[in-house]
Amino acid sequence: MPDHKRVVQVAVPRPLHSVYDYHIDGDQALPAVGARLRVPFGRSEVIGICINTAVETPHAKTKAIVAILDDDAAIAEELLDLAQWMSSYYHYPLGEVLGTILPSAARKGADFTIKPEPPPDVWCLGDLTVVSPRAKTQQAVIEHMQQASSAQTGDALIEAGFNRAMLRKLEESGALKRQVPDAEQALDTALAPTPEQDHAISQINAAQGFDVFALEGVTGSGKTEVYLQSMAPVLNAGKQVLVLVPEIALTPQTLARFQNRFGHTGMLHSALTDQQRLQTWLRCRAGELRILIGTRSAVFTPFAALGLIIVDEEHDSSYKQQEGLRYSARDLTVKRAQSLDIPLLLGSATPSLETVYNVQRGRYRHLTLLERAGGALMPSYHTIDLRGQTLRGGLSATLIRVIRSHLNEAGQVLVYLNRRGFAPTLLCKACGWQSVCPDCDAKLTLHRQPEQLICHHCNLRFGLPQNCERCGHDDLLPVGMGTQRAEEALGERFPGIPLYRIDRDTTRSNIQLNQQLTQIQRGKPCIMVGTQMLAKGHHFPAVTLVAVINADAGFLSPDFRAPERTAQLIVQVAGRAGRAERPGQVWVQSYQPENPLLQRLIEQGYPGFAQAELTSRLDAGLPPAQPMAMLRAEAFDAPMARDFLLQCKTQLAGSSSESGVQILGPVPAPMARLAKRSRFQLVILAANRPQLHRTLAGLGQPKAHANLRWSIDVDPYDAM
Repeated sequence: MPDHKRVVQVAVPRPLHSVYDYHIDGDQALPAVGARLRVPFGRSEVIGICINTAVETPHAKTKAIVAILDDDAAIAEELLDLAQWMSSYYHYPLGEVLGTILPSAARKGADFTIKPEPPPDVWCLGDLTVVSPRAKTQQAVIEHMQQASSAQTGDALIEAGFNRAMLRKLEESGALKRQVPDAEQALDTALAPTPEQDHAISQINAAQGFDVFALEGVTGSGKTEVYLQSMAPVLNAGKQVLVLVPEIALTPQTLARFQNRFGHTGMLHSALTDQQRLQTWLRCRAGELRILIGTRSAVFTPFAALGLIIVDEEHDSSYKQQEGLRYSARDLTVKRAQSLDIPLLLGSATPSLETVYNVQRGRYRHLTLLERAGGALMPSYHTIDLRGQTLRGGLSATLIRVIRSHLNEAGQVLVYLNRRGFAPTLLCKACGWQSVCPDCDAKLTLHRQPEQLICHHCNLRFGLPQNCERCGHDDLLPVGMGTQRAEEALGERFPGIPLYRIDRDTTRSNIQLNQQLTQIQRGKPCIMVGTQMLAKGHHFPAVTLVAVINADAGFLSPDFRAPERTAQLIVQVAGRAGRAERPGQVWVQSYQPENPLLQRLIEQGYPGFAQAELTSRLDAGLPPAQPMAMLRAEAFDAPMARDFLLQCKTQLAGSSSESGVQILGPVPAPMARLAKRSRFQLVILAANRPQLHRTLAGLGQPKAHANLRWSIDVDPYDAM
C-alpha cells in the first residue's frame, strides 16, 4: 500500500463482529478516536466511529473515508471503553453497541451544535374564574397546579402531559401567570432528616471514590430525601448527578422535587423527540446540565464531570433491555461508577436478589431505612382463603365487606390486579373451546369498550364472536379476571363511589394519568383498580386499604425469578397503604394462603423472604449463585430454530472442556410461538463469569439462515 495512505479502524453499525480499515486521502488531518466518520460500506454509506488511528498492519485494500463529521470525539474515551467492555461482556458487535450509545439524531449525522435554550419559565395560578368548567383540558391544568400547591416550571408541566400552547392560552385568559426566575429565586430547603436518613446521608457523603451503596428503605421511608441530600455536596463541588428511574410515568413527580430543590434539571426518555434527546445529551456533555433524570438509555449519556449516580427502584425489570443489545442499565451504572471512581447509590424497598447477594459478599455497603417518615405505621397483612368461596367478579364476600368498611371510614381503596382487559379468555360452555391467538401460543384477552379480543403478545385484534368456532354454540363465557372486569364488579357493588382504573389501556399519556392522580390526591373516598403501574412510586396518603386480587400465579410459576418479582410487586403495591397518619391494611386473596413463600413474605417481610429465596437459589445453583446466559432462536420453521441451537450446543460443548459448565436444552420457550415464529432457547450455566465468557466466545459467528433470528442474552431476566 502506498505510504501516503493513512489508515484508521472504524466500527460500523452492522451486526458484524469485525472492524474495518479505511484510509484518508491527501493531507487531511487524522480524525479523533471516537469521532463519527461517513464511510462507504457495501453499496451504501454509513456513519461509523473511529476506534483506532494507529493501525500497525492495515488491510491491503482499503476504501477512502467520505467525510469526518466531528473535530473532536463524539464518544469520549470513558464511553468508548464502556462500549468495548459491553461488546465483550454481552457478545455483541462493537459497531452496534456504539450505535446504541449515540442518540438517534447523532447516528444520522446531526450537527453537534448546542442551540440557545430559553430561560426556564415558571407558572403560577391567576384568576381561575375565567376558566369554563366545560373546558376539561384547561381544568386539568388548573387541578394539577392546585394539587402541586406551588409554582411549576414549564418543563414539569410539559412532562406531566400538557403543552406550551395550552399554557399560553391560559396565560392569555389570565388563569395562569408566567414568571421568569432569576438566579436568586428561592428553592425548597432540605427537610430535617430522621436519624436513619442522617446516617445514610453521612455514609454516602463520606465516600471517597468508587463505592456502591444499597439503600434498602421501606415504602414511605424517605429514600428520595436521602437522594437529594446526598446530591447537594456533589453539586456544590461543581459536579453532575445522573438519576435513573424505571418508568416515564415517574419522571414528572421526580422532576418536580428535584427542580424545586436544585433548579433546572434535564430529562431523557423515549417520549422526547430525537432533537430534544440530542440537545440534552450535548448539554450534559458540555457540563451545562447539573442533574439528569432518565430512564434506561440515559445510562449512556456523556458528562463533563459526573460525581454521583443514583438508581431508583434498582430491582425494576425495565432496567433490562429485552431486545437487540440486551444490557442491564443497573449493572452498567456499576461499571461506569467504577471507571469514573465515583459513588453509586442503588435504592429500593425490595432490592433484587443480585443486590442482596452483593451486600452479603461485601461488594456493596448496606444502608437501611426501616421506619416510615413522619411516624406512619407499616400496613398490616391479612389473607383470604378463596377455596370453596363463590366469587363475584373475582371478589370474595370477605373482601367486599372489608372494602365497604374502609370506604365508610372515608378511606381510599387500591385494588391490584396485574392483568389488564376484562377476562383472560373466552370459553364455550358447551364444548370447552377457548379463544386463542392464531399466531401465538396465547389466549386472546376479552376487552370491553370497545368490545374485542386482543392478543397481549402480538397485538392482533378480533371482533367478539357470537358463536363458538368449534361447535357453533352461542353461550360463550368470559373466564378469569382483568382490570376491566374488576372495575365493572366494583362499580356494581359500590355505586356512587368514584372509581379510577389505571392500566396501559386508560393511561396512554401522562396527561391521562395525571388527571386521574389529581382527582385521587384530593383525598376523598374512592376506589383505584389497576396493574403494576399503581405499584411504582406514587404517593397516595389517603389510601388505607390495598387489596391483592390473586397472588398465586407468580408463586407457582416455573420461572425461577417469578416468586421474587411477585413478592416485590406485592410489597411495592402494599406500600401505597397507610402512608399518612391513618394505619393501612393489605388483604391478599389466594387459593393457597398457606404457601410458604407467601407466608414468609407476610410474617418476615421482604428481607426474610429475600434471604430464604436467595438460599434456595444458591442451593439450586441458579443466579446469582452462578452466572447464566441464554441463546434464543426463532423462525417460522420450528425445526430450523431447534437445529440451529443444537448446532450451537455442539459448538459450545466442543470449545469448552472446562468442568462446571452446563448447557441445557434446546427447549421450546415458555411462549413457544409468537407472531407465527417458533421459539427455542438454550441455557448456559457456569461456575464463574470468566468461564461463562470463554464458553460463549467459543461459539464464534455461527452460520444462520436468513429467515432465522437468534440472540445471546447474558444475565437474562425474562425467560420468555
